[in-house]
Amino acid sequence: MSNPIVSIQGLSYQYALTEVPALRDVSLDIAEGEYVAVMGPCGAGKTTLCLSLNGIVPHMMAGGVEGKVIIAGQDTAQTTVRELARTVGMVFDNPEFQLSQVTAREEIALGLENTGVPRDEMIRRIDEVLGLVGLRGFADRSPLAMSGGQQQRLAIAAALAMYPRVLVLDEPTSNLDPIGKEEVFSVCAQLNRERGMTIVIVEHEVEVMATYASRVVVLSEGRVALNGAPRDVLRQVQALEAVGARAPQVTELAYRLEQRGRPVAEYPVTLEQALAVFPAEGVR
Repeated sequence: MSNPIVSIQGLSYQYALTEVPALRDVSLDIAEGEYVAVMGPCGAGKTTLCLSLNGIVPHMMAGGVEGKVIIAGQDTAQTTVRELARTVGMVFDNPEFQLSQVTAREEIALGLENTGVPRDEMIRRIDEVLGLVGLRGFADRSPLAMSGGQQQRLAIAAALAMYPRVLVLDEPTSNLDPIGKEEVFSVCAQLNRERGMTIVIVEHEVEVMATYASRVVVLSEGRVALNGAPRDVLRQVQALEAVGARAPQVTELAYRLEQRGRPVAEYPVTLEQALAVFPAEGVR
């Protein structure tokens, strides 16, 4: 991979006052325009990996670090979090923790003001990003009056207003209902497809990631356990089970059928693939 936008080189990190490293010798390159899903059980190091991409680790967390993280040519150890915010947008699992202003307009303007964006440019960007996430007309709405999905889309809009090249989302749908989840997934897919934005998302909705992601990275105990295209990684049912992750339901079905003596030509990872693999009369 030539000139990756994200290059993680032998990264190890251990939080202060803990006995076990959160990350252990992680090396990972991400090309511009990729949609990378990061998966793994609780405690695998997923959030720490995300925080390392915008400099919160190591600048704002006490701990010991080894290795390097290079984002668009910038060494995160030598670049402030404020500077990295121009390249990496960050969205966390609970939008209420990120939203602090009275209106959506003020929420989006906050980061722009902190980086000295001129007023006329701020107004233009606010209108632009509200349109991108499907919240046009919500500029004067209080975030507290929005649904969970709308709040998360507002958090994404605030990150997008900085014009980042990489959007990092740490379990952005964990507190949302099915409608809210679909809203967030659709926005991310649109940004990746239409704008070529690099997406790095920590997500447990494996069926959705099988459809949207161009690559899946599975972490286990702070290490990269699996890394590759969804069709390659998500078909490894036993390997996923061994690290506490799961395969898509259709993949699990194919695996269980083979265990019962019914050969399957190719494990599907999406529903569309399953319809092609299994006979029209259904699986019996």
